[in-house]
Amino acid sequence: HCLLFEDQKCKVVQCSWVSCRSMASKTPVGFIGLGNMGTPMARNLLKHGYPVIATDVFPESCKEFQDSGAQILDCPAEVADKADRIITMLPSSPNVIEVYTGPNGILKKVKKGTLLIDSSTIDPAVSKEMAVAAEKMGAVFMDAPVSGGVGAASLAKLTFMVGGVEEEFNAAQELLTCMGANVVYCGQVGSGQAAKICNNMLLAIGMIGTAETMNLGIRLGLDPKLLAKILNMSSGRCWSSDKYNPVPGVMEGVPSANNYQGGFGTKLMAKDLGFAQNTATSTRTPIPLGSLAHQIYRTMCAHGYSNKDFSSVFQFLREEEVQ
Repeated sequence: HCLLFEDQKCKVVQCSWVSCRSMASKTPVGFIGLGNMGTPMARNLLKHGYPVIATDVFPESCKEFQDSGAQILDCPAEVADKADRIITMLPSSPNVIEVYTGPNGILKKVKKGTLLIDSSTIDPAVSKEMAVAAEKMGAVFMDAPVSGGVGAASLAKLTFMVGGVEEEFNAAQELLTCMGANVVYCGQVGSGQAAKICNNMLLAIGMIGTAETMNLGIRLGLDPKLLAKILNMSSGRCWSSDKYNPVPGVMEGVPSANNYQGGFGTKLMAKDLGFAQNTATSTRTPIPLGSLAHQIYRTMCAHGYSNKDFSSVFQFLREEEVQ
C-alpha cells in the first residue's frame, strides 16, 4: 500500500509539472549548428510547434533553415539573449568551446536558469568544463550526444544519451523527445559522452568485421546479397550487416548505395575512436580491437576517405587486397 501511494503521488506531481511545462512549451528554442545532423533535428522542433532561433557559421545552411520558418541570428551570444533553452550540435570539442566560451559565445549573454543541451560528440572532459563554466553564469549544461545518424535524425528516431543534473532531465526530455525515439539518462555530466564513445567503438569494430567478412565471402565466390542474407539469419548478424551493409548493391537507402556519400563520415568516426583511445589510456583499460579500429580509420583519412561514410572501410579493404 505504501508503494502504491508513493507511485500515485509521483504521478500527481508529474502531471502538474507537465502542465506547467506545456504552458511554456511554445517559447523559443535556440539551436546552434545546422549541419547534416543539426538541420533535421531543428526541423523536428519546428514540426512540434516550437519557434526556433538558430545560427551557424555557414550562411547557406542558415538560409536553407530560414526558408523552413526559423529565425536566424548572427552568433551564439545573440541566440542566448533570445532563448532560455538552447541545443548545440557541433563537429568537435574546439567548436563547442568556441560556441560556449568564445567572444561571441553563448555564455556572454546567457540568462540565469537557461537550459543548455549539447548533442555534439566530444571529449567527456570538455563537457564537464562547459558545465562548470555554465554553472558560474547561473545556467545548466547537459551533454546529450546522439546515435542513429542522418536518417534517424530526419525521422525523429535518434537515441539521446543524457548526462547532467538528474533534476533537469525532464526539462531536457521534453525537447529531446521531439527529435528522438529514445532519451536515456546516463548519470552526471560527461556520462552521455561516455556511453556514446563506447557505442561508437563497438560500431567501428562491427563495421570493419562486416566489411572483412563480406570481402572474404565475395573472394570465395559467394553472391554478396546471399551472404548478407545468411549472416542476417545467423549468429554473425549485427547492425552493420543488417541495417547498414557496406557492400554496394546489397541494400538500398544506405551510403554504400550512393558511393558512400552522406551518413557518418570516416573523419568523425576516427575522431570518436580517438576519444575512446584517450579515455582507455586514462582509465588503463585494454581496447586492442578499439585501438586497431582507430588506426584503420586514421589510415583511411590519410588515403582520401575522410568525407566518405565510415562504411567505406569495405572499399578501403578492397583497395588494400594483397595481389
